[in-house]
Amino acid sequence: MSHAQAATPVRPDWATVPQRLRPKGLRWTPQRRTLIEVLSRTDGHVTGSELIERCREIDPETIPSTVYRTLDVLEGLGLVRHGHGADGREEFHVMPAIEHGHLYCDSCGGSWEVTADEAAALVRSLRSSRGFSVDLSHVTIVGTCSTCSAAG
Repeated sequence: MSHAQAATPVRPDWATVPQRLRPKGLRWTPQRRTLIEVLSRTDGHVTGSELIERCREIDPETIPSTVYRTLDVLEGLGLVRHGHGADGREEFHVMPAIEHGHLYCDSCGGSWEVTADEAAALVRSLRSSRGFSVDLSHVTIVGTCSTCSAAG
């Protein structure tokens, strides 16, 4: 179950990726082309293993290390962000329209996005009290949702 923000996502310009990879010393390979094709059709959160599976549906020779290395480069280019789910696994998100963190209910498995506005007080408090700047995309709070709490 996922309750995402109703914002219009800003879609990355995937057509510029080949030109943006070259200065990083990376070639435009068939595997990278496949990953970009898969990412261009992806909305929301997806794990690396899910991306590898989707790539292998197109190209069975997809190598996981190539997918992960390319994801790292794409994150550096600002095209994807990674975060961590409640179980600690790495998840990737095609650049969301807004920076957000996550709430996970450990009872029902529900997940919700936390906007920067919702997290503002916590972010301000950590900056003020500890001088700590929060990367909200890496914030995951695990607890119990209101429905599960009410159910006892």
